[in-house]
Amino acid sequence: MVAIARQSARLESRNFYVWMAGACVLVAFGGFAETFWLQLPARTFVGAPLIYLHGALFSAWTLFFFLQTALVAGGRIRDHRAWGIAGVSLATALVLVGMATAVHSLTTRLALGYGDQARAFVIVPISDIVLFTAFFAAAIANISRPERHKRWMLLATIGLLPAAVARVFFLLATGGGPGLRPGLPAPPPVQIALGPGLIVDLLVVAAIAYDWRTRGRPHPIYLVGLAVMLAVQLLHGPVSATPAWRGFADYLAGFAR
Repeated sequence: MVAIARQSARLESRNFYVWMAGACVLVAFGGFAETFWLQLPARTFVGAPLIYLHGALFSAWTLFFFLQTALVAGGRIRDHRAWGIAGVSLATALVLVGMATAVHSLTTRLALGYGDQARAFVIVPISDIVLFTAFFAAAIANISRPERHKRWMLLATIGLLPAAVARVFFLLATGGGPGLRPGLPAPPPVQIALGPGLIVDLLVVAAIAYDWRTRGRPHPIYLVGLAVMLAVQLLHGPVSATPAWRGFADYLAGFAR
């Protein structure tokens, strides 16, 4: 009976991660639908080729994460590990293209005369990329410890989602329209990123609640991850206003010259 109960708990846990991965896919594609995916067939999307690549990689990562959780849930651990090699390459491309896209957006806005507004707001995409990189690196470091690995991977994926949720806020504020997307108007205040970030944090809260119900206590990884995410979100405004950050933004912009 004990063995049966443990097997049932493992199956339930695997299914939970499939559902969480599915939620990440819905948030990613739903958030980017109006300002990216639906504009592509209508040929109204405005942006450099780098922006297209960034959007495709971002969405591909959520699909890849869903595939990986589904393979584990189906007991196909060997396939999961084999595809993991491709996941490292995909994550690397996502980080490099994400950084390049953030710098491209910064230099474009600086050229348009937005100055310190542009320097301040670039902290938002940069910090998202850094968080993803840190959580993903922790997942790889714990690849032989499945309970830790899967939690770091979920945190890494959730850490990418504020940009998708922010697009919903953008549509509510502007009403949307053909060719309209974030990045074309003036950069908004950095503080506007706090709302989408807190909404995304609720996915981590859901994972904590699930752990509490099934394990009797939340896993420390979720507590650390949520604390780090909240700290980064709350520090966006104060840090982006410092001369040190503005100097760092100019340093980043120098790479595009």
